[in-house]
Amino acid sequence: MLGIVWRLLRGARARLEVARLHRRWASLRAKGMHIGRGVLLPASTSIDTSHCFLISIGDYTGFGPECMILAHDAQMDEYLDAARIGRVIIHDSCHIGARSIILAGVEIGPRTVVGAGSVVSRSLPPDSVCAGSPARVICSLETYLEKHRARMAARPGFAYLEYDERFLDARKQAELIRAVADGDAYLLGGFSAERQGLGDDTDRTPL
Repeated sequence: MLGIVWRLLRGARARLEVARLHRRWASLRAKGMHIGRGVLLPASTSIDTSHCFLISIGDYTGFGPECMILAHDAQMDEYLDAARIGRVIIHDSCHIGARSIILAGVEIGPRTVVGAGSVVSRSLPPDSVCAGSPARVICSLETYLEKHRARMAARPGFAYLEYDERFLDARKQAELIRAVADGDAYLLGGFSAERQGLGDDTDRTPL
């Protein structure tokens, strides 16, 4: 009986969190911020709400946990009695790693990957992988993808729709632990599942 009550409470809480997230997206859009389709924009992404109308996020862009997007800089306010504002344009299919900070006045080209913990203080080119503080180009997107294609051919792979956290049991967890004991493994088909409505990604704007 307690188990049933607990599951019901968890389900109600999850629905409430999704509703809050959707209200947040609607509020940001009402203030003038552009948020595209299929954007992974979790509640932990900190948005410069006072200047969010200067921020544009393209389709299928995703943010890891605890990122921050700023469209103004008031650090010189005490000295100059002025604050700087600037556009932030993040184009389609960019992926911003966890705890990255994007500062005012930058543009991130389409299909750009930004490594976790980066500080984006200047514009980044399209089709690139960037990281650091300040973030700089590490390699081209194609070089990055080719490296992973080669690894995927040699390393274990697991179907997303069988090994997503929703479907894990003790046996599958043990399989994954064994698979990564001597290197990386890959979950396959997650993005395709989301496009078909089979994912569990409630942090993504509607397609």
